Amino acid sequence: MDPVAFSIFGLSVAWYGLLITAGIAVGWVIALRLARARGLNPDLFSDMAFWAILWGVIGARLVFVLTSPGLFFKHDNLLTNLVEVINIRQGGISIHGGLAAGLLVLLYYARRHKVNFYSYAELMVPGVGLGIIGGRLGNIMNGSDTVGRITSWPVGFVWPDWARGFHDAMCNPNAQENLATYCVQRAAGLVMPQPVHFTQIYGVIIGIIVTIASFYWLRSKIPGWAFWQFWLWYSLLRAGWEETFRLNPLTWNVYLSEGLGKSGVGLFTFTQLASIPIVVISIVMLVRLARRPRETMEARRA
Repeated sequence: MDPVAFSIFGLSVAWYGLLITAGIAVGWVIALRLARARGLNPDLFSDMAFWAILWGVIGARLVFVLTSPGLFFKHDNLLTNLVEVINIRQGGISIHGGLAAGLLVLLYYARRHKVNFYSYAELMVPGVGLGIIGGRLGNIMNGSDTVGRITSWPVGFVWPDWARGFHDAMCNPNAQENLATYCVQRAAGLVMPQPVHFTQIYGVIIGIIVTIASFYWLRSKIPGWAFWQFWLWYSLLRAGWEETFRLNPLTWNVYLSEGLGKSGVGLFTFTQLASIPIVVISIVMLVRLARRPRETMEARRA
């Protein structure tokens, strides 16, 4: 595997960005078809989607940098640090951060054009799911990007030698405290031959689940149903499955089992903590929507 898909005119195009873009592009086509079928304004949706994606990428990178500063601010030269921050081709984004930034754009457009926010926002759900799939596949092509914790469980995956770059980058003088065990083992040459949770594949499966489910959610005649179902199930699956086994710093160290012969479980990371209010709000909103009178498809066009 190679992080670079191809090069053109001396510019390398990474699998990571290419696969995310491909997922979003397919999702965009699906959303436009849904917009036309529901009598919505496809041109307005295209404008909303373009700016939501652009600011979503910025927000996703910003949140990742703020929650993983040890991966970026490890040089004495400020310019070098800034270059690494903006070099998104190497991976490293916060999906929740991207979603939040994109939603702010959608809210702005909905208010400005006086349209139903949910009617347009939920059209993007399949595309978001496809983007998640593409991003996690890109993580795999990058090597051990978004690596899992060492585990003794049968699901453990041993990364080949070519994947060592990202592991080594994590062990710098500014690395988070709870990575100390990992870095000591890495220095002793114990990590790469050892099985870890294949969290990238966990993420791919989660993306597949929410993408397939989105078409079922979108069958509902209640505006917002697909929107909040996505937030609920993505947050539950990401926090409860992928993030539990991923080598991320623990914002609130409640339980940690990592190292040789252990399970590779960690609670609670920043993403897990942030997912708690999202899950609660999603459930409350779904209950409120379910109690409202059933709205017809024409109501979506308002």
